[in-house]
Amino acid sequence: MPKRAPILVLLATMVAGVHGQQPTAPADIARLTEEVRDRERAFARTMADRDHAAFVTFLADEAVFVGQKQAFRGKAAVAEGWKRLFEGSQAPFSWEPERVEVIESGTLALSSGPVRDPSGRRVGTFNSVWRREADGAWKIVLDNGCPPCEGR
Repeated sequence: MPKRAPILVLLATMVAGVHGQQPTAPADIARLTEEVRDRERAFARTMADRDHAAFVTFLADEAVFVGQKQAFRGKAAVAEGWKRLFEGSQAPFSWEPERVEVIESGTLALSSGPVRDPSGRRVGTFNSVWRREADGAWKIVLDNGCPPCEGR
């Protein structure tokens, strides 16, 4: 039985959470939801502020942004693919989180909401997946947009 103890400790550690994090208590879900909502708003502000360098700081190294014609894979590819959207004095679009859901472990979250053109007309819906890194920072790992989703 003593030889099994290290295996049991290893299994318990693996079950405890991703990236060495402990599972999040349900009471913390509300706090984490607000963290992600705030993080998404700050991410959107990079576009409004025309700050490409700040935009890049929100990306996970293996981020994937799905576009209409192609997917950008990896932080460098996403940064390069979105760089042109930061040119000029006016943002080509804006977005804001309407809905945020965090999984019970507190390690992943979905944010979704409207995408608007410069006049404020809704032209789409974004869906982003955020991951809480080992240091507690939320980074975007997946992003995809679609036309406005009616009836939601």
